[in-house]
Amino acid sequence: MSSDFEGYEQDFAVLTAEITGKIARVPRLPPDEKKQMVANVEKQLEEAKELLEQMDLEVREIPPQSRGMYSNRMRSYKQEMGKLETDFRAHLLDNTERLERSSQRLEAGYQLAVETEQIGQEMLENLSHDREKIQRARERLRETDANLGKSSRILTGMLRRIIQNRILVVILGIIVVITILMAIVFSFRRH
Repeated sequence: MSSDFEGYEQDFAVLTAEITGKIARVPRLPPDEKKQMVANVEKQLEEAKELLEQMDLEVREIPPQSRGMYSNRMRSYKQEMGKLETDFRAHLLDNTERLERSSQRLEAGYQLAVETEQIGQEMLENLSHDREKIQRARERLRETDANLGKSSRILTGMLRRIIQNRILVVILGIIVVITILMAIVFSFRRH
């Protein structure tokens, strides 16, 4: 994991050095080259942000006892990134470029709002499906409860019949024993 982090670190160092050099050249460029250079620097700043995100993900996967050193380095890189962005904005003097970036941010904000709305819609659909599942489970539970009630009544009836049959068998057994005893008694009296 730390080797991935160190690879990202090296890429970040190279990228920030390139960005710093380009930012210094922006004010001296003619307007047509300036616009192209600004677009290039913005693209590289986005790449640097993505590298920072990758590095941050790597730091989160490092065991807590080893994470402190990497967290400090990440804070330093984030500060460096903030300084680069500040320097870049300071070197841009053209109002049209600022307006362009503002409109891009607005567009990105709009896209984010649309994505958020879609995610919200999906969540509502998932909640609706979950609600239906819970209602079906509740209905099955009611049916099971009703079936258990019926089964309980049937078992109670069967138990009652078993008890009645045993009592009947005992009574018949007593009658048979009494009959045999009476037959024995009558046969002894005749002799």
